[in-house]
Amino acid sequence: MTRSLPRNWISLLRCPEAQIAIFSFLLNYPWEMLQAPLFKGMGEGAHWEQVKVCTLAALADALISLLSFWMAAAVAKGRLWLLKPKPTPWFAYMGSGLGITIIGERLAIGPLERWQYSASMPIVPGLEVGISPLLQWLILPPLVLWFARNQLLGLASRP
Repeated sequence: MTRSLPRNWISLLRCPEAQIAIFSFLLNYPWEMLQAPLFKGMGEGAHWEQVKVCTLAALADALISLLSFWMAAAVAKGRLWLLKPKPTPWFAYMGSGLGITIIGERLAIGPLERWQYSASMPIVPGLEVGISPLLQWLILPPLVLWFARNQLLGLASRP
């Protein structure tokens, strides 16, 4: 006997924002864990504290992805732009996310003093931001879009 998701869950999963949030969290969480040694204090803290910090960071990454998705949807004049991606909304998604990432990192390492980079974090000259957060936004969001698009197309074929 196969159990299936209730209809209201299927409806929610057909929402592009749900797919963006889910895949963004799932891809960003391991990245956050792997880059933890590049931040001061992350290698020495209690395990559970580090798990909580990385979980919150991955949730923040998912929020950045959602905000960027909505920016791209505004440019594309529709939320289903990722089903037939075109360059303009894709660049809006990537550009807004990169901008939010740079501003967020600068604020966090600067006036907000939320975290500090360890000596092993390479810094991008001119931006004065760690390379790992920048690479995170350049590598993972295209994968998020790919997974979300394929999942939405698969759900669309279900009754």
